[in-house]
Amino acid sequence: MAEGIRRLPSLNGLRVFEVVTRHLNFRLAAEEIGVTQGAVAQQIRGLEAELGLKLFDRLPRTLALTEAGQSYVSNVRRAFELISDATETLKPEPLHLTISVTPTFASKWLIPRLPDFTAAHPNIDLRILATDRIANFQTDAVDLAVRYGRLPFASGLNAELLFENVLVAVASPLLVEKLGPPGQDGNFARYPLLHDAHDSWPQFLELAFPDNLPTTAKNIRFNQTSLALEAAIAGQGLALTSTFFVEDDIASGRLLRVLPTELTVGSDFYVVSPRKPRHPASVAAVKGWLADAAGR
Repeated sequence: MAEGIRRLPSLNGLRVFEVVTRHLNFRLAAEEIGVTQGAVAQQIRGLEAELGLKLFDRLPRTLALTEAGQSYVSNVRRAFELISDATETLKPEPLHLTISVTPTFASKWLIPRLPDFTAAHPNIDLRILATDRIANFQTDAVDLAVRYGRLPFASGLNAELLFENVLVAVASPLLVEKLGPPGQDGNFARYPLLHDAHDSWPQFLELAFPDNLPTTAKNIRFNQTSLALEAAIAGQGLALTSTFFVEDDIASGRLLRVLPTELTVGSDFYVVSPRKPRHPASVAAVKGWLADAAGR
């Protein structure tokens, strides 16, 4: 017959002890736990009496762990961590997924379509990491990424084309009405150009005006495409953007394509994931939804 567990000190007293060791202050520990300062002090006195050891030195403005307290807290904390881990293993694994996207992709395409995703996959907790930094699937706990680039990607990754990157020039209809169509009668020189970090305007202008490059009124530069688009919507100039970023804005009348020119730059948008994902069911579901939404 297995030997029973020897008598333990008060578990509530141990919990209070662990909290106090982090704050070294009864008042702050009481605020974390949600009890009175006197209740915390009483629990510590009771635990010290039960152990027959002094765990804290009471100083004028703080507490200090005694040698016995320092030795004891590391083992107590480890024991609570083991209990926490054991409890977590009892729970079913949640269907969650972290997707890394650029800020512009998040604001101009993904976020407006999240209600459709939630309706299609109510059991998946989608966590969005919006950053221009290339995510590390191991250290950043990222399951899936939408990235701008070209094949091949790193070994060990799957990359599936989501959108071909075709750039067009857009502006506010009110600005076009005020300054005249940019492609007519030398009007283009009246428009400020709104640049993003990709700075594709020189290539675009060479394609749009092969015989006579126009001058521009001024150049305004942003580090995010989404900021250039917001400036364009506000009537501050012409922006250059991927077609799929402005489908909704064009449909709603906030933006207008101002030139027929389309620039293909050779780098496109891909859905990238590890060949052996940590949550294969969630990754497959989100990849399928992204492909369907892009097709629509």
